[in-house]
Amino acid sequence: MPSSDLTTFLSSNPIDLHPYETLYKHLHSHPELSYQERETAATAASHLRSIDAGYEIHSSIGGHGLVGLLKNGDGKTILLRADMDALPVKEDTGLEYASQVTMRDNDDVMKPVMHACGHDFHVTALLAAAERLAKMKDHWTGTLIVLFQPNEERAGGAQAMVDDGLYTKVPVPDIVLAQHVLPLKTGHVGCRIGTVMSEADSFKITLFGRGSHGSMPHRAIDPVVMAASVVMKLQTIVSREVDPDEFAVVTVGSLQAGQTENIIADKAEVRVNVRTQNHEVRNKILASIRRIVKGECEASGAVKEPLIEETTHFPLSVNDADVTRQVMGTFGEFFGDRFDPDMKPSTASEDYSILGSSQGKPCCFWAFGGVDEKVWDEAEKKGRLMEDISVNHSPFFAPVLQPTLKTGVDTLCLGALTFLKR
Repeated sequence: MPSSDLTTFLSSNPIDLHPYETLYKHLHSHPELSYQERETAATAASHLRSIDAGYEIHSSIGGHGLVGLLKNGDGKTILLRADMDALPVKEDTGLEYASQVTMRDNDDVMKPVMHACGHDFHVTALLAAAERLAKMKDHWTGTLIVLFQPNEERAGGAQAMVDDGLYTKVPVPDIVLAQHVLPLKTGHVGCRIGTVMSEADSFKITLFGRGSHGSMPHRAIDPVVMAASVVMKLQTIVSREVDPDEFAVVTVGSLQAGQTENIIADKAEVRVNVRTQNHEVRNKILASIRRIVKGECEASGAVKEPLIEETTHFPLSVNDADVTRQVMGTFGEFFGDRFDPDMKPSTASEDYSILGSSQGKPCCFWAFGGVDEKVWDEAEKKGRLMEDISVNHSPFFAPVLQPTLKTGVDTLCLGALTFLKR
């Protein structure tokens, strides 16, 4: 089926999205942190069963991972993936269905929880696509896998599902497809061949000083001052050590030390996040972090060597040229000038590609927008896109419901049918 025929076919086979709008609001108001997506997975499994289209369901893979398998004759095996976990963010969107949820995280600390990265959209769109594709199965052939992944935010879910025997339960896919809602104009879609998402490394760095009374700093080795020096020096890596033509980000997202103002603590904890799109640059930055941390600790007279622990690692996400070219051909026919075939590589990161790369299979990842068109145009007119458009992980991140949801469903169906068509 040529792309033009596929576009006509999909347009003539819509799905009622009203129940999915209700489902989305439910998921948004009931977020769950990484490793704890039990109810989200149960909701997805229940919905897949309610479709009554013959999906073979496998649950509790790599934690709360879930897959639905629909065999429909000979042909390629296509895997569509959505992530399920939310973030420790206190929602401030003002939505009537805003999250009020709090949960204990893996460190047993009570945290507010919000779907601040759009994973509720991803789950809802994939469930709607699963129903729509099942209803159209007389018009395609092959095998469809819909996969709901836990623990994307902590970079462990895809690998955990693979390690827990994912591909003993479902066939190894020929192609892995995934998507993400981003702060782009709603109804618009972007993709590119090659690097599409950054590699990421996160570290917990513990600095060891000597505690004392706040009035006796001469009796202490102050880890707060030590940490402050480390933080400021880390900011020079990108500005003074990385080629300006290369992409790199070093962010200190957390600095914690002490409990009150009149006690000098005996240690400080610094959490650092690094984003790169070049392995040589990555290696240089990681070596610089270790050099700076150890040097500042020595200069401060630390009582022992700092402890540098890697907490997460996201691989570089690279879109396969052949697969992506075919997907982009379909998207171009369907979305017209609302499709950008050369979007900039994202500074954010993903682990979905492990579902393909672990088996030597190609992947393709795209973005769809969630910002109300009028809001976007007004911000652009004022030159305030940076200030007025909330981004992922913000407490104000709230993609407009439609046509964002419809676009997310369309893209998943189009991506799958590009390869499953008769």
